[in-house]
Amino acid sequence: MATWLKQAAAGMAFALAALLAGPAAAQADDGPRRVVSINLCTDQLALLLAAPGQLVSVSRLAHDPQSSALHARARALPVNGSGAEEVYLLAPDLVLAGTFTAASTVQMLRDLGIPVALFAPATSLADIPARLRQMGAALGREAEAEARVAAFHDGLAALPTAPDPRPRAALYYVNSYTSGDRTLAGDILTAAGFVNVAGEAGLEHGGTLPLERLIMLAPDVIVRGRDYPGQSRAEDVLNHPALRRLAGSRLVGELTDRDWICGTPQVLAAVRAMTALRMEQAR
Repeated sequence: MATWLKQAAAGMAFALAALLAGPAAAQADDGPRRVVSINLCTDQLALLLAAPGQLVSVSRLAHDPQSSALHARARALPVNGSGAEEVYLLAPDLVLAGTFTAASTVQMLRDLGIPVALFAPATSLADIPARLRQMGAALGREAEAEARVAAFHDGLAALPTAPDPRPRAALYYVNSYTSGDRTLAGDILTAAGFVNVAGEAGLEHGGTLPLERLIMLAPDVIVRGRDYPGQSRAEDVLNHPALRRLAGSRLVGELTDRDWICGTPQVLAAVRAMTALRMEQAR
């Protein structure tokens, strides 16, 4: 059998299984009954708010423990490859996507008569209640969304007061990339009581912070992104000897993974981890 025919048969079998399993389990009264998410961040929001059986498929990244804060919950659901043809076979009555999802995929689904709700990425903690409410409205789960918003506000209010002066920190990723104050990661740093040195380098959003400039800034803490050993030379900067010899700077790593990626209440775990780091640094 030709490869393409095998793939088509597998796709049809997957879709048939989902069709048979989905409607009987769906419990949403006022919202869509067969929801497919094709974006990691919409996966997380939907997993928090969907009624039992309402969400029938999530993106592949939802199962990745390095990227997905709710990977254990997501594994109860089949994954999709975020392609229009595959999603169509799942017979959804709503697709959840990000504003950076391929425009051709979104348009094809809409041309096929399938509603697609687009969610912009959060660039601050203040965006998270709006994303929860948007998802609640899309799923017909407004009350559940409001409960999550209230809990999120309570979590923010419970954070310790930041010191004065604040310690200075840098986020440092592969290829010397960093995040400025006008990003979700930068706002997490601020909420945890740090000053982000990216602002001193003139970077409000994301951008490249050369190693030499980072050394000259001499932050109190350097938080490195995840290293992928053997993947490419782009990771070499994360383990450069100059970082380890920078007097007065503490070097930590892998705090900027799954809890930092999406605008969901899970970012509170990142804020708490960074707050604990700050308080430890002060001792």
